[in-house]
Amino acid sequence: MGSIRHDFLKSKQRELRGAFPPTMSLRIHRSISWIGRSEKEGDDTDAQFVFLWIAFNAAYADEGALAGIAVGEKAAFGDFFGRLVELDKEKRIYRAIWQQFSGPIRLLLSNKYVFNPFWQFHNGVEGYADWERRFAAAQKIVASALSSGDTVKILSLMFDRLYVLRNQIVHGGSTWGGKVNREQVRDGAAILSFLMPVFIDLMMDNPHEDWGVPFYPVVSD
Repeated sequence: MGSIRHDFLKSKQRELRGAFPPTMSLRIHRSISWIGRSEKEGDDTDAQFVFLWIAFNAAYADEGALAGIAVGEKAAFGDFFGRLVELDKEKRIYRAIWQQFSGPIRLLLSNKYVFNPFWQFHNGVEGYADWERRFAAAQKIVASALSSGDTVKILSLMFDRLYVLRNQIVHGGSTWGGKVNREQVRDGAAILSFLMPVFIDLMMDNPHEDWGVPFYPVVSD
């Protein structure tokens, strides 16, 4: 199953953008630009991962999610993924989760080093001494989602883990090209490099869905 490339997405955007609502047009334009930038990184998986995460933020984030930060990124993830999976009649996302990246996703979901409560505890944040109990509970949720074939749940759990990885990189909690988290970064970049173009392709095919309002709209004085 081949990946969709930036050139294909850009060509499709130029062909269809006249029918996009303004907020949709801006969202797609931004996300495609970062996907294109990620393709230039070659073997630099740290940079590739970061650029693809920016593309993801451009695609899904809206002002409602920002206002409801107490609910957090997870809620926005779930709504976004649910809509995409429902619209994915060709089951490209399903096959990516359950076939193409099944092994790396299972490894990611079982890795305590991308589990937020683990780091909260080790950073001395109160209330996380029970991180092991939380991790065990999270693994039961993962096992249930895997056994039931719940694609939306697995996507949400996976991106929750990738969000921790993103924080480690963006907030200076890792070394560029470091060996410690290399496997997670490599797998994360590979997963995002396949899924993000599919997400954008689906959004362009369904421009009148409610994809939310993009952060930082273009404002003229």
